[in-house]
This record gives sequence, C-alpha cells and structure tokens, in this order.
Amino acid sequence: LVDGEPVAGGLVDFGLYVFHNARELLERGAGPYLYLPKLESHLEARLWNDAFVLAQQRLGLDRGTVRATVLIETLPAAFEMDEILYELREHSAGLNCGRWDYIFSYIKRLRGHPDRILPDRALVTMTVPFMRAYSLLLIQTCHQRGAHAMGGMAAQIPVRGDEAANDAAFAKVREDKDREVADGHDGTWVAHPGLVETALAAFDARMPEPNQIDQKREDVLVTADQMLVAPEGPITESGLRTNINVGVRYIESWLRGQGAAPIHNLMEDAATAEISRAQVWQWIRSSRGVLGDGRPVEFDLVRSLIAEEMLKIRDEAGEEVYAAGRYGEASELFVALTENDTFEEFLTLPAYEVLEQP
Repeated sequence: LVDGEPVAGGLVDFGLYVFHNARELLERGAGPYLYLPKLESHLEARLWNDAFVLAQQRLGLDRGTVRATVLIETLPAAFEMDEILYELREHSAGLNCGRWDYIFSYIKRLRGHPDRILPDRALVTMTVPFMRAYSLLLIQTCHQRGAHAMGGMAAQIPVRGDEAANDAAFAKVREDKDREVADGHDGTWVAHPGLVETALAAFDARMPEPNQIDQKREDVLVTADQMLVAPEGPITESGLRTNINVGVRYIESWLRGQGAAPIHNLMEDAATAEISRAQVWQWIRSSRGVLGDGRPVEFDLVRSLIAEEMLKIRDEAGEEVYAAGRYGEASELFVALTENDTFEEFLTLPAYEVLEQP
C-alpha cells in the first residue's frame, strides 16, 4: 500500500530501485537496466515507458537512461513485438525469448481449442514449428528495428556423480546455443553458471562482433498460422507422471521460499511448473487428452498417479526431509489446480493463499 492505496508491486520495485541505485550505477559505467516480464500488450509497454520517463524527470536523469529488455513470453505479446519495441523505443535494449513461459501461455490462451493440444512437455522443444516460428520472428523483428534479440534459457544443469548424464546435459546446451547463434540471436541464457562457458564458446565461434543486428533475416516469412500450429506427438503415461512429479515438487519448493529448484537434472521454475499443471488441466478436459495406450486422461487416473508419485517422492526425499517439507500442501494444491474448472491465471495466486494460512 502507498498512502493507503494498493499499488502494483512491479512499479514499487522499479521506483525504489531507480531512486536508490540509478546514479551509483551510472558512476560505475553501467545503468538502470531492467527486464520486463509477462507483458501481453503494447499498452503495458506504453505504461512502463511512461513510468521510465516520469522517473527520469523526477531524478534529473537523461531521457533514455533506463533501458529495458522485454521478455516475449506470452502468446499475445508475440503478435505485438513491433508495437512493443515502438512503445519502448527510447528505452529498449531488445527482446528476449522466454521459452518456458511462452509454452505455458500457449496452453493457457488456447486451452479451449481442441486442435491446440500439446504432446508430452519433453517433446515441445525450440525446434517444433510454432516455437521456431516465434524465435525467428523475434530475431527478424528486433534486427529490423536495430534492437538486440536474446535467446532463451537452456534448463539443463551440471550433473554431479554421473559423467554420462553430465556430458549429455552439456551436449544439449551446446546444441541449443549453436542453433541460437546460427539463427541470429545476439545473446542467451543458461540455468547454471557452470554452463556459461559452453554458451560463450558457441557464440564466440560464430559471432566475433558484439552482436548480429546486421543480420536482418529478411528470408524469414512467418504467418499467424505458423505461430499457432500445435506439434504432433503422443501424450504418454510417462509424460503425465513427469508433469505431476515436477509440478508437486516445484510447488513444494516454492512454498518453502525457493523460486527455482533443480529437479531431475533440470532447473525448474514457476514457468515449467505452470506447463505441468496446465497440460494436465487441458488433457483432462479435451477429447484428445488420450494416452498412447488408449486410456483417456481423467480425474480418477490423475488422482491415482498423484498418489503413486507422492510415494516415489517420499522414497527419494527420505522420511525426515519429506516430513519437514510441505509436500502434502503441494499435492493438495496441484489437485485443486487441475480439478477446478476455473483455470487459474498463475499457480502462485492460490499458492500465496496457502502461505497466508495460519
């Protein structure tokens, strides 16, 4: 609350950050550089631009001092990339492929369309047509406007004590970054500092200059249909179990105050947990939500698999860790999120209610 009135947390955070840090950052040769997540419209970008202008005026900073990279991680925003860059033109550092949230947004926004059912989460990679179209369009849009195009986060993390699994993780990151830099991205993300060198090596090998903005990618022709087509692939019991297991484990971690959690050798965050619960929600309600063996994904099946996965989690965690954790609450919340016909915009909204319980 500010003067007794509710205020958006993002605006409060920005105001405090720029007030206390902008001049110090400038003196250090940097500046107030920000990420703007979850935007769905150029109108939100316009609001942020107004906030940047106001803050700069009040603090006596030159116009354009604040710079922001917008995460294009929602389906609506992917159709307004030009407009978002225009609204932030004096303050834009570029656009970023927020791949995991983008998949979640695809499911969320198209959940009622029977022809937009995604297969197992592991099959929805950056090389499937709708994800590739989104990535290439972002590069083209940015470079034609003279802005940086940032790649997405590889979720793999180093695997200690298993050389083969560790080598496989590094190989996947290397392949991912080779593809990004070859396509024209100017930079990228990794999920663990141990993989920075691998990402840098890929970009240094193909991008000797600071960026590739000169590559306008005029050869890219992306249609609206290509941005929306669902990839082919099966829905399997293994994929359903993975969604349940990862969803419950992440929610439990979040309830304990951890925003990112290493699970099954991947760095999971709220976005990947959102994919997990959203897929289960959609599969239950779709005529195409059928496993490869012919069984429909129904409430009873999901409940039985949740019970089995909870036993696995208990065995893997150990009795002491399990008892000290919040696995029961996480399981109950996952059940509620998938069984409630009203689709929650974000799983963290009801999760906050759990935290507020005495």
